Amino acid sequence: MSLFRSLIRRLVAGLVLLVVLLWSLAVLILMAARWIDPPTTAVHMQRRLQSWLHNTSYRERYKFIPLSQISPDLQHAVIAAEDTHFYQHHGFDWHEIQIAAQEDLEGERTRGASTITQQLVKNLFFGTGRSIFRKGAEVTLVPVAEFVLGKRRILEIYLNVVEWGPGIYGAESACRYYDQTAARNIGRQQAARLAAILPAPLKRRPDHMNSYSAIILRRMGQMGW
Repeated sequence: MSLFRSLIRRLVAGLVLLVVLLWSLAVLILMAARWIDPPTTAVHMQRRLQSWLHNTSYRERYKFIPLSQISPDLQHAVIAAEDTHFYQHHGFDWHEIQIAAQEDLEGERTRGASTITQQLVKNLFFGTGRSIFRKGAEVTLVPVAEFVLGKRRILEIYLNVVEWGPGIYGAESACRYYDQTAARNIGRQQAARLAAILPAPLKRRPDHMNSYSAIILRRMGQMGW
């Protein structure tokens, strides 16, 4: 029995050490991301693996560009669609979390509560899967991302790495693919349509997003954009 307990203690200690090492590595990656553009993300790797496992064709489009080369209309549209309080919160939108929790209790969940910072952390480190472990790790890394990166860099990285369709990552690739133009040239209507597909990029297309893009445009107006 004592040998068994000793093995359990060693196993637990090993798991704790592994978690600490992985968390520390994630923090180092976030610190480096302040100056170094991410060459890939967990979502990118997940899609490549899925393609290999299912033996399907896969072409990755990913080009990182400075925030200054992304149309302000597209920046504003994504914020209006994904995280209207982006510049007010510190990583978590507690008001939206409260609303989402209440909707869960009533069985009428109609919205997500993840901020752009949360989505960036998920994209970089965890892929699209859901688990208690992921949520727990995300909660600890989001404040680090906010502190280390700052709002401008968070938005810049998010707009460049987020999935916009099968194999399409980032604003430049999305604008080239859907609108045959650079991200800096995207106008207000185009931006709203592109932002509208982000919640389900593998299923939605900009030209089918009339209703939701109208909501995004209205939000942009309400936010002074």
